[in-house]
Amino acid sequence: MELANFGNRRTYDDFKKQIPENVLFLFESIRDYCFSLGDNVVEDIRMHRIVFGKSMSFRWFADVAPHPDSVVIKIQKSRKEPANILTLNLDDNLDDTKNLLKDAYETIR
Repeated sequence: MELANFGNRRTYDDFKKQIPENVLFLFESIRDYCFSLGDNVVEDIRMHRIVFGKSMSFRWFADVAPHPDSVVIKIQKSRKEPANILTLNLDDNLDDTKNLLKDAYETIR
């Protein structure tokens, strides 16, 4: 697991404080899955979301933002295609989302 630092010194522990308690498990499940996709996954912790990319060239494949009762994920396979935006609710099954994340990770160069 590699952390990208683009002048932003926030840590995941800092970011985690702003995630609503009821959404934390879902958010962390998505985060853990993104890291499980490969050793070259990097995360960039932004003010209100976390962006996951592939290697330091940082082609992003997932932009994950916590909301009061859901998590919104933008999944991008290439710069030429629009991002696929999903809203995951607390009781949603993550299987389809994981397949989309894996496909995006494997597709980006």
